[in-house]
Amino acid sequence: MMPEYDVAIIGGGIVGLATARALTERVPRPKVIVLEKEPHVAAHQSGRNSGVIHSGLYYRPGSLRATLCREGIARLARFCDERGVHYTSDGKVVVATTEGQLPALARLERRAEANGLRGVRRIGPDLLREIEPHAICVEALHVPETGAVSFADVCRALADVLRERGGTISTSFRVDNLAISRSHVTVEGSDRSVTARAVVNCGGLHSDRIARAAGLDPEVRIVAFRGEYYDITGPSAEFVRSSIYPVPDPKLPFLGLHLTRSADGSVHAGPNAVLALAREGYGWGTVRPAELIQSLTYPGFLRLARKHWRSGASEITRSASRRLFVRSARQLVPQLDPEDFRRGRSGVRALALTRAGDLHDDFLIQIGPRSVHVLNAPSPAATSSLAIGAHVAERVRQVVDSG
Repeated sequence: MMPEYDVAIIGGGIVGLATARALTERVPRPKVIVLEKEPHVAAHQSGRNSGVIHSGLYYRPGSLRATLCREGIARLARFCDERGVHYTSDGKVVVATTEGQLPALARLERRAEANGLRGVRRIGPDLLREIEPHAICVEALHVPETGAVSFADVCRALADVLRERGGTISTSFRVDNLAISRSHVTVEGSDRSVTARAVVNCGGLHSDRIARAAGLDPEVRIVAFRGEYYDITGPSAEFVRSSIYPVPDPKLPFLGLHLTRSADGSVHAGPNAVLALAREGYGWGTVRPAELIQSLTYPGFLRLARKHWRSGASEITRSASRRLFVRSARQLVPQLDPEDFRRGRSGVRALALTRAGDLHDDFLIQIGPRSVHVLNAPSPAATSSLAIGAHVAERVRQVVDSG
């Protein structure tokens, strides 16, 4: 049979839309459809994050995360300029508040140099006061290539580009199964199906499930962790000019609670990191027992929990206690008034865990029969999205040409 489309992309988040854009830059342009299970694009991770444009500071030199972040930040700025998407480039500071954090700060400085970041410098309290007058430090790193944008706005702009180029976005399409033959793929939904020469899995929180439906045995399992934010309002909002980050604990998989000024000028504190009770569990009240049991019984999660149970318990306590959440934020900016904190939105991170209990620390893209699967796209995936899209589009070309 003749497939309806050249490529079907599952997932209308920023990586899926960026991949669609990259595919439609080819000549001749393939016929592309994006399948999104929600009524609109960017409904989950792409629209529920801190909005920080990352510089590539934290990532292992030579990794896809480091390489595509550096490429992606330039591509993102050009795209936003072309499409009129507002963004800022105010930089950020990473502050060491104790002497014990200075070795980790030095390692970050070396990594910044290895990854080719421009303008990163070690500063003391006096220079910090010129950049972030209310933050405190023993020493800090100033990282000027950091900024902020609404990635939901970027997604909407990418969707506009796709439609302008003749592509299709089909919302409210929940994928139930994939049927792969030698000539095409059938993506089966609850009330309709789509055929294509190749399929790209950008399913985010559900990417491992989609891969298994395609007949793959992915090397990771997605476990969802919720990140909660507080909005900082009133006079305290003026105490944060750009982004203020702590020195991350190298033993933990998260960057720690930080302060950010978004592209729209609002200021936020967060996120923490607690196990979500559902893959799309944005609050303690959202529980899906089958999904929770899958997480709790996965050997990789059990091993991760044994290694980090103390920090996990601390995160749960901070989730329940506004006082403790505020105390963490005030370690960076002591003048923040607790009365100016208002509970804000939450996001959910899709963490790719191996059976050994390790977080896969790089972007993970796996090729299958007539399919390409993005199985791990953690931060800085949004910043890197246009570079990831180009990378995935090349893999799609290889899949289609070999078929």
